[in-house]
Amino acid sequence: MERVIKTGNGWRIGWNPSAPEFKGLVGTDDWAVELTEAELNDFCRLLAQLAETMKQIASEIVDEEKIACEVESDLVWMEAEGYPHSYSLRFILNSYRCVEGKWDATALPGLLQASNTLKVF
Repeated sequence: MERVIKTGNGWRIGWNPSAPEFKGLVGTDDWAVELTEAELNDFCRLLAQLAETMKQIASEIVDEEKIACEVESDLVWMEAEGYPHSYSLRFILNSYRCVEGKWDATALPGLLQASNTLKVF
């Protein structure tokens, strides 16, 4: 399988199965960071988990109420902040590298969709 880079308005995500160590990539138009396969797997899994949690919370709060929701694994910490239908995303790698990144609410729908289909063979 060849390298895949998906991009959209304010986001990009990639997968290169033949790379020796850093097989994944996440970023925006202004920055990017390479991830190990395990980091990318956790990133995609936690992103889907956050999106589902935000969707579930929507029915329990009033429309004007902002929320923050965190999830983490041994490798990645993530936080969604904003409204259930429009929120920003922040992540920090919990590994030997100091990496932090953020996406605006407008980038999240595309990033979420792309992360769900990135490694479909």
